[in-house]
Amino acid sequence: MEQKPSQPRPARPRAKGLNMISGPLFPGVFAFALPVILTGLLSLFYNAADLIVLSHFAENGDHAMTAVGSTGSLINLLIGLFLGLSVGSSVTIAISLGARDEKESGLLTHTAIAVSALLGVVVGAVGFVFAPTFLSWMNCPDALIGDASLYLRIYFCGTPANMVYNFGAAILRTCGDTRRPLFILGAAGLVNVGLNLLFVIGLSMSVAGVGLATIASQYLSAAAALFFLSRQNNPCRLSLKKLSLRKNQLFRILRHGVPAGIQSSLFSFSNVLIQSTINSFGSIVMAGSTAAANLEGFGWTAINAPDAACMAFTGQNYGAKELRRIPKVVLVCLAYVMIFWAAVDGAILLFREPLVGLYLPHSPDAAKEAFSRMTLVVGTYFLCGFMGVLSSAIRGMGASLLPTIVSIGGICGLRILWIAFIVPRSPSLFTLMLSYPVSWIITLLVDLAIFLVLYRKRKRELEATAPPSEKAAV
Repeated sequence: MEQKPSQPRPARPRAKGLNMISGPLFPGVFAFALPVILTGLLSLFYNAADLIVLSHFAENGDHAMTAVGSTGSLINLLIGLFLGLSVGSSVTIAISLGARDEKESGLLTHTAIAVSALLGVVVGAVGFVFAPTFLSWMNCPDALIGDASLYLRIYFCGTPANMVYNFGAAILRTCGDTRRPLFILGAAGLVNVGLNLLFVIGLSMSVAGVGLATIASQYLSAAAALFFLSRQNNPCRLSLKKLSLRKNQLFRILRHGVPAGIQSSLFSFSNVLIQSTINSFGSIVMAGSTAAANLEGFGWTAINAPDAACMAFTGQNYGAKELRRIPKVVLVCLAYVMIFWAAVDGAILLFREPLVGLYLPHSPDAAKEAFSRMTLVVGTYFLCGFMGVLSSAIRGMGASLLPTIVSIGGICGLRILWIAFIVPRSPSLFTLMLSYPVSWIITLLVDLAIFLVLYRKRKRELEATAPPSEKAAV
């Protein structure tokens, strides 16, 4: 919106959390990203604990671990589209906060939480009813489909809480509060691990016990997120009485969130196809891939934190019309991708043998398959991090559809072609997983070109509407 020369820019209110619009970026991005990394690592640690407890203490532990681990890509596919709406919430709230529109920020917050609860119920019902059908479509072996279906149905009972927590945590981070999501997950994770041990070891509940422990921690997380949102000292303070689906705010969230959700689902859809191909390689490859994928999650969390920071910082600076800071934000976030990748992913590769041994203590052949996959994927994860930063910068500047279109071709389309034409020539886990770095490189290059063109366009738009006294600062 154009500012009239006769109206002085109002003083920016004192930041209640991280100040993303002024001040040095390197420590600011680190202060945002580090709690995000720790939150993600905690979440993955507790998920890993599920599999480790099953493999060591459940009857027929390798079977139970593989059954639970094989559901991950399907879960991500079913909830990914709707969790993408939390990205829409983050972008719209960041832009509104940057523009100092407190009323709109509050309306967006209440609409986002209402949407999360509603979608959680819908997705949970669909997942619960059709879990066996979905697993059969993925070529899940008959020996595993019973336990895998049981785990999925229990898991989807917790989807409403999962949605509410993720939306709430996204809003807290957008407001600069990255510590409380970490505290929430720490407490919920301890509950998860404690209940795992009780249900699996004490009550011999195996897969069902892990599922029940997971949803108990999810509902605790959701309640804590709502509590902290209601205690915020900023425009995003939550009041349960004000929850409603407001048309204008819902449209804004959908405008940014649906493309992000489609992109997330496309990633997950390609992973479902990859998991289906892995299933065709037999139980040894499945077990090795399950262990590797769980460890890869730790590496992905490290390189994903700068992605989240980039979207929040870019969105607020775009809303505040501080476009000159956006390239600096991107460069700092790219630097942190390399730093975090070297630290976390490097450690995973260095200690891959003892780490895989936690999951596969009695399966050396499956462990070899895990090493093959991890070396390729974790070793090139920084490419995925670069791609995510550029995609988030594009979204932060209000163009959410473009990264989705790129992902349709560069991620989903290319991997489908890879599975159809390359894997049959050399059917192995290594050949299959080679599709990851190839698709990241192609998508990264296209996202870089889009970012450069979009940034110049946004800069010209701002220069065209800015008063003469402000054009030099654009």
